[in-house]
Amino acid sequence: MILGISGSPRKKTTEYVLSQALKYLEDEGFETKLITVRGRKINFCIHCDHCLKAKECIFQDGMGEIYDVLEDAEGLIFATPVYNSGVSAQLKTVMDRTRALMAKNPNALRGKVGMGIAVGGDRMGGQEIALLQIHAFFILNGVIPVSGGFFGANLGATLWSRDTLEGVMDDEEGFRSLRKTLKKFAEYLRMYGKYRKSEDSLGNNRGRG
Repeated sequence: MILGISGSPRKKTTEYVLSQALKYLEDEGFETKLITVRGRKINFCIHCDHCLKAKECIFQDGMGEIYDVLEDAEGLIFATPVYNSGVSAQLKTVMDRTRALMAKNPNALRGKVGMGIAVGGDRMGGQEIALLQIHAFFILNGVIPVSGGFFGANLGATLWSRDTLEGVMDDEEGFRSLRKTLKKFAEYLRMYGKYRKSEDSLGNNRGRG
């Protein structure tokens, strides 16, 4: 299953782009799930270390469902609007709160494939800086970060909304970067699946020995 998380507090451009990305993957045969932070109460991480002792977060809030799906997902797509040349506060909070998930299982995200989508009101509004934040989170937690490659999607999907839904829908270059990234993402997911199956088989054979 591929999990897409929309880090926007509004039902507008970011959620639309993410839904289009998941539709592309469904057409490729993948199962997908979209979760949005919109309308979801998620407290900030206060670094209280409760999770290190109790193996769960001190806050019982809107992160509960996200924890379960994050651990089960094979691939992750983090989509964010660009706020002050970075990810939204809501997406950053989700990333920070995964500390509790790692406290319970340090390998919870290890080996998954991840990609980022950044939607900015300006063409050069900080999309790549936001993607770097997402990639840094992936690398820190053992997720394999994927971009669309050179010539248009160096770090992932970057879109220009002009702060309107119509604006992002008309961004042909942005959707080209999305398609390039999704193609690479799907390739890595298929490779990961083969790798996982071979590893499982190897483990079973070792068990018989």
